[in-house]
Amino acid sequence: MNRQADLFGNPATPGPGSRPAGDPAKAPAKAPAGTRARLAFDIELADVIELAPGDDLDRHGPFKIACAAAVDERGLVRHWHGSVTRGQPGGHLDAAGAKEVLLHLRAAQRAGAMVTAWNGLSFDLRWLGHAAGDLGLAREVARELFDPMFQFFVLKGYPVGLAAVADGMGIAEKKSMHGEDAPKEWARGNHQAVLDYVAGDCRLTDAVVARILETGEIRWRTKKGTLSREALRRLLPVRDLLHAPEPDVSWMTTPLPRSKFTAWLDGP
Repeated sequence: MNRQADLFGNPATPGPGSRPAGDPAKAPAKAPAGTRARLAFDIELADVIELAPGDDLDRHGPFKIACAAAVDERGLVRHWHGSVTRGQPGGHLDAAGAKEVLLHLRAAQRAGAMVTAWNGLSFDLRWLGHAAGDLGLAREVARELFDPMFQFFVLKGYPVGLAAVADGMGIAEKKSMHGEDAPKEWARGNHQAVLDYVAGDCRLTDAVVARILETGEIRWRTKKGTLSREALRRLLPVRDLLHAPEPDVSWMTTPLPRSKFTAWLDGP
């Protein structure tokens, strides 16, 4: 059996998953996810960083974390944030606060919940681990994480944004600000706007995950404005994707290596 077909439900020969989004044929759908609990999380940075064109944000880490949020499949929200006076939002999460986020996520995983994040492997958990001073715990969470963006990258060889997928999947909720603006708004004292934004991204991630589980595919709006789709009949934890075969990226000028997402996992 073709290993990628096994991992992603993407047939080795042309099939429903490879048809353009406008094709009326539908990819076979995965059965409903049942009653398994879900928990989507996200973080926002406190550091205001002006990136030059082509600059890599990760080059500027480790980062201070302004806040984090987790939203379950019922829509219940939990926030963590830095505080400067009497518990009011501000500043950044200290090591104890960052570790509390990681412990909460790990406890949810151990209880059987599907913990999800969009690019949480490469970004959120890596920098939470640094902020907490506990990369070992962050790696535990990361290996059990369901990260649809990373699974998409493993399949296609390039990343895709949450907003583009939410649009493609027909999800009405939109991002309330650009991610790069969140640290600036936090620094300006617009803390509630950032707390609302990070919770909104969690809800958007969970809505995308639920739609993928329901339809057995992922759809996204391309930079050209067209819709594309790919069969994705199973969401897999990061640990099951680490040794998946590399996709054909010979058509790319400067493809991203998988190690950009996974290198930090090497360690105790």
